[in-house]
Amino acid sequence: QVQLQESGPGLVKPSQTLSLTCTVSGESIATNYYYWNWIRQSPGKGLEWIGSTRWSDTPSNIPSLAGRTSISRDTAKNQFTLQLNTVTPEDTAIYYCARSFSCLGYACYDYWGQGTQVTVSS
Repeated sequence: QVQLQESGPGLVKPSQTLSLTCTVSGESIATNYYYWNWIRQSPGKGLEWIGSTRWSDTPSNIPSLAGRTSISRDTAKNQFTLQLNTVTPEDTAIYYCARSFSCLGYACYDYWGQGTQVTVSS
């Protein structure tokens, strides 16, 4: 059974940097067959893809996220991290890490973490 678990601060002040870690068990993240992603969901909104280890240099198609994200991978610890700079209250959301794979040009997600609530407030 593949398991993913998010960890990090639940409260971040505006202008600070949010750093979240996803710890993976049951599957090595050293290979590139699977995609390891960060996704978030704000109240009343759908899921927003933030980025993945596979496309670490690819900016998000969400304008408010472009240029502010950094995804890194630590294969020794089997973890990957999200760094989101200069956060604002609009970044308040539940943040998920999830595994995906390519299926006919689309990304199919099979395993998700339980999510972690992040609130940006002073």
